[in-house]
Amino acid sequence: MDQTTSSYHDPVLAQTCVEMLAPAATGIVVDGTFGGGGHSRALLAAYPEMRIIAIDRDPDAVANAPSSGRIRVIAANFADMERVVARDLGQPPPVSAVVDGVLLDLGVSSFQVDTAGRGFSYRRRGPVDMRMGPDAEASAGELVNTLERDELRDLIRRYGEERFAPRIADAIIAARPITDTAELAAAVAGAVPAAARRSGHPARKTFQALRIAVNTELESLASGLEAALSLLRPGGRLCVIAYHSLEDRIVKRRIARGASGCICPPGLPVCTCGHTAELVDLGRFRPSAEEVARNPRARSAVLRVAEKVAV
Repeated sequence: MDQTTSSYHDPVLAQTCVEMLAPAATGIVVDGTFGGGGHSRALLAAYPEMRIIAIDRDPDAVANAPSSGRIRVIAANFADMERVVARDLGQPPPVSAVVDGVLLDLGVSSFQVDTAGRGFSYRRRGPVDMRMGPDAEASAGELVNTLERDELRDLIRRYGEERFAPRIADAIIAARPITDTAELAAAVAGAVPAAARRSGHPARKTFQALRIAVNTELESLASGLEAALSLLRPGGRLCVIAYHSLEDRIVKRRIARGASGCICPPGLPVCTCGHTAELVDLGRFRPSAEEVARNPRARSAVLRVAEKVAV
């Protein structure tokens, strides 16, 4: 498949990422979520000496790789980026302090959502799949049609932050077997009170919850952040774009923990922990009104940036 960047995915906050990764202009950057390649292409255009190791779980994304000797796109989960980088550099794992930047653009790509056959969209009829790559153990359809009520309720509540999770779980079980996304969306919509439907599509949170569970996204994020920080050289930068509070909370807390010095309990007269900061928090960035007008899917995006320091 040879999708253009614009048709595959409109990269969010691309210029801000380019500016934040300027210290890596002559080094190596890991793009852990290549997708349509918009961020990588912007970096390659801005910095002629930069080399990129790109990673994506989705075979369609890997097939969209640009023809450039300065980038290699590898099929993998970014949680495994230490292994991927070690192999690309021809070094035995584990490796550390070998790259100058890491970029993660979390969540699902526009291409995945817009391709009905992938099953991510509650607006398009397709199989209840939602797997980002072949490494996912089960499809959303398997979860929807086999989980016990309490398991389904807890999944929707935890990953979708959905207050009507008990009602939705009951409706899904009553509608089984569910064979496509239109049936699933209709079952969810019927369980959500009319007054609550005014704030967006009633199935949005449930589809998000199933997608996160299928792809173990939060677990991958936690592992990927640790791998990224290990791989960064002092002065290297981490850029992470999140689209909902569950992702952003993990990123925010990890950066805050890394930027903290002493972690002794309050009240101790002398520091005994010996902990020193490994990161400098460089801030939080949001899309401009102009970008949101051009790309409505950027509306919820939050970019957090941190710099690795010598410890």
